[in-house]
Amino acid sequence: MKTPYQPDAKGPLHGLRVVDMTRLAAGNMLTHMLADFGAEVIKIERPGRGDDLRRFGEAESWWKVYARSKRSLSLDFKTDEGRDVLERLIRTADIFCENFVPGTLEKWGLGPDELWRLNENLIVVRVSGWGQTGPYKNKPGFGSLIEGMSGFAAMTGWEDRPPLLPPLALADMVSGLAGFGGVLAAVIARQNGSARGQVVDLSLFEPLFGILGPWAAQYEATGKVPRRMGNSSDVAAPRSLYPTKDGKHIAMSASMQSMWEKLAHAMGQPELIRDPRFETSRSRIENQAELDAIIAQVMATRTLDENLDYFESQGVTVGPICDIADLIDHPYIRGREVLQDFEAEGMDRLPMHQSFPRLSETPGAVRSPAPSLGQDNSEILSELGYDASEQQAFSDKGIT
Repeated sequence: MKTPYQPDAKGPLHGLRVVDMTRLAAGNMLTHMLADFGAEVIKIERPGRGDDLRRFGEAESWWKVYARSKRSLSLDFKTDEGRDVLERLIRTADIFCENFVPGTLEKWGLGPDELWRLNENLIVVRVSGWGQTGPYKNKPGFGSLIEGMSGFAAMTGWEDRPPLLPPLALADMVSGLAGFGGVLAAVIARQNGSARGQVVDLSLFEPLFGILGPWAAQYEATGKVPRRMGNSSDVAAPRSLYPTKDGKHIAMSASMQSMWEKLAHAMGQPELIRDPRFETSRSRIENQAELDAIIAQVMATRTLDENLDYFESQGVTVGPICDIADLIDHPYIRGREVLQDFEAEGMDRLPMHQSFPRLSETPGAVRSPAPSLGQDNSEILSELGYDASEQQAFSDKGIT
């Protein structure tokens, strides 16, 4: 059964208007979350082309997911008439989001000072690879560059192989999540009177660097550079994934001493608990290759399901390695409604993740499908005071 869209849902951000001039992943992740929680998000898109996210993935899958609940206004804001439309819209907005190269808005006469002349309470979100200040502010800022320079790739993979980049837009997604929190903080500051409008300077680099761990402090204290360890860890052992009899893999973490002891008993090898190589957390970390080999031998005697059933019955923390084919109709995914199926043109069903995090009293909702390019032109322009003849003139000139 398909989940209905909820056009009348009013989330906790209902009443906030967002002018979204971002493109691609990070900005759309941020505004997608604002839209899920009730903000009115108006995408400003190039006439005839639209947001480049429309061309990500097959069947416009990225656009369909991350532009849901948004409205689309196609607008050439570099023309005098288009600039007038944009300025009228900014006067009505609470939040303005952009991800152009730093300095671009200023070149167009749309820097923060000019925006605040139009609307002194406007929260201006500026998404860029490296931030609005510093020696890298004018460098290209695609996520792959950030994932490389941040230290993420250097610690990902195996020690005897090259570093690995993530197979997803990790820097963009993390930045979007961080930006969501930054926007809410700015909204609260405006509400409590500690600020009017302000800039949220959101780089892709800093959020990803910030979640990688206290490596700078650790390096300063020890001089050690984090090394690539495959699926192992330098803070807990055993912690890895292991092949099973049926060619699948199982993840297992026994980082606490009590869990390690449960695992040793479950494997039928309680003597390992007092083995000097594995007696303490530090000794297990130092000897985890030997420990992993022992655990792998045990896991290889059972199928994935047999391992899950057995070790879960023994209170050991294990879990399967799943791909999207395993997950799309998985009992957990469907039972908790992590994915919900919606209607979409050209698809039998459109599985999309539910809004997160979940609020008990004012939850997020998917109010409408992702818009076609310029779908809401007439409605938005009418709200701004343009009559039908003016709207037709805009269309004839290619402004909308």
